Amino acid sequence: MMSKLLLCVIFFLSCSQLLSSSFSNSTKPLCPHHQTLTLLQLKQSFSINSSSSSDCDSYGVMSYPKTESWKKGSDCCLWDGVTCDKVTGHVIGLDLSCSWLFGIIHSNSTLFLFPHLRRLNLASNDFNYSSVSAGFGRFSTLMHLNLSYSVFSGKIAPEIFHLSNLVSLDLSRNYEAEFAPHGFNSLVQNLTKLQKLHLGGISIPSVFPNSLLNRSSLISLVLFDCGLHGRFPNHDIHLPKLEVLDLGGNNDLSGNFPRFSENNSLMELYLSFTNFSGELPASIGNLKSLQILYISDCEFSGSIPASLENLTQITSLNLNENLFSGYNLFNGIIPSWLYTLPSLVVLYLDQNKLTGHIGEFQSDSLELICLKMNKLHGPIPSSIFKLVNLRYLHLSSNNLSGVLETSNFGKLRNLTSLDLSNNMLSLITSANSNSILPSIQRLDFSNNNISGVWSWNMGKNSLYYLNLSYNSISGFETLPWKNIGILDLHSNLLQRPLPTPPNSTFFFSVSHNKLSGEISSLICKASSMGILDLSNNNLSGMLPHCLGNFSKDLSVLNLRRNRFHGIIPQTFLKGNAIRNLDFNDNQLEGSVP
Repeated sequence: MMSKLLLCVIFFLSCSQLLSSSFSNSTKPLCPHHQTLTLLQLKQSFSINSSSSSDCDSYGVMSYPKTESWKKGSDCCLWDGVTCDKVTGHVIGLDLSCSWLFGIIHSNSTLFLFPHLRRLNLASNDFNYSSVSAGFGRFSTLMHLNLSYSVFSGKIAPEIFHLSNLVSLDLSRNYEAEFAPHGFNSLVQNLTKLQKLHLGGISIPSVFPNSLLNRSSLISLVLFDCGLHGRFPNHDIHLPKLEVLDLGGNNDLSGNFPRFSENNSLMELYLSFTNFSGELPASIGNLKSLQILYISDCEFSGSIPASLENLTQITSLNLNENLFSGYNLFNGIIPSWLYTLPSLVVLYLDQNKLTGHIGEFQSDSLELICLKMNKLHGPIPSSIFKLVNLRYLHLSSNNLSGVLETSNFGKLRNLTSLDLSNNMLSLITSANSNSILPSIQRLDFSNNNISGVWSWNMGKNSLYYLNLSYNSISGFETLPWKNIGILDLHSNLLQRPLPTPPNSTFFFSVSHNKLSGEISSLICKASSMGILDLSNNNLSGMLPHCLGNFSKDLSVLNLRRNRFHGIIPQTFLKGNAIRNLDFNDNQLEGSVP
């Protein structure tokens, strides 16, 4: 009996000791004390300013001060942005992106005292033109380095080019930073494991290194606006894992359209604002995974190849400002297959030499269509008015004709920008049209065949820009737009008394009309007015005294060629913004202020 009792006591004590040991281990901080102190010193080297990470919102990432969670007496491995090795407790990751940090990273910063780092992300802060110093070269185990959008400047230390374990390097959009003349070649030669290389906006005074296209591990290569020059390699590209290639904005980089092997994974290709030229090859159809193709503002010419029809995954297509004529294969007509691309969301074909009618679109996913500045003619196809997701429609500067009814736009409730200017279109206002285009912000019908009294009061709360100039409009029922900033009605047949612009108006032009009567003092309620042009009308009477001081932003006041009389108001404030004041060809007296 005693032996059984003794065994129970021994068992109980053993369990208690194990539980105590387990509890002790679970409460012991994983983070070594010296690392905690080093991180707290790093925290103290920066101030917190929300504007330092303001760009995060533009790409949908929440910013907040991560270092606010860094408190003395707590386990640093539990702090925001800190990752520790689960066995040793060494800090192996620091993610302080979008953390509101402001300050300079000095060469002796405690940041460089973490030799075990594998990931370092300081993106989207403001390091106040710090240099990318040699200290960053101490992280011999580093695999991922992101310093993008963080206001670094000066020459990039060559020590970074010896971080041989780097898999991803992102220094993009540090526009004051630059590579030494041979620095980029050293990077390409030494960092052989790179899968992601983003250097957009960094100055790289170099020709494009051919050896970069031998890196079979590359997944994403972004080198926009880098100042690269010379000729892009003309051989076939065998990069089976490459998904993104961005060379846009390198104006002195020339070459033909890159030739990719059939075994490719390319999803995004950007060549806009380069000097690439020649015809698009039929092999472009091999890019079966391509979703985004931007080759605007280049020197490409000839016809648009039919093999583009194979790009069924394409969502954004931008071919504007090239020399595509279509004369060989398409007889000047936009190819019919383009209207049937099933995934197409964005289509830019503006500023080319395309001719013919606009066909019927069949992709319900379209959100943007830009065909401006071509030689297209005929009516606007009815299918456009059924694209319920459309937000942006620009067909300006063509030879489009026909009669539009406001009811045609009834399904386009998401449309924010509509530009049909410089065509030959007429417009009929349907009944109950004021609820049409409820989201419209920009509307341009200038230089068309619109006549009669304008009564379409769309977007009363959303419209900011309205241009109806160079038409034959005789009047307005009302100007109901509460938030309009730019209202251009010049060169019409307006005959009624001068309409009073909404109080929010910054630009108001009714010049070259047939307006008569006096200027109402109500115009002085437009306290944001910057440009007011009433010239070349039949306006008369005396000028309101408030005309000189109703807006501190007024820079242009043009009353030329009217029939005003009386004394020029002397109410212009000292230090005003007036740059252009024209009272010529009136019957005014007194001195110009």
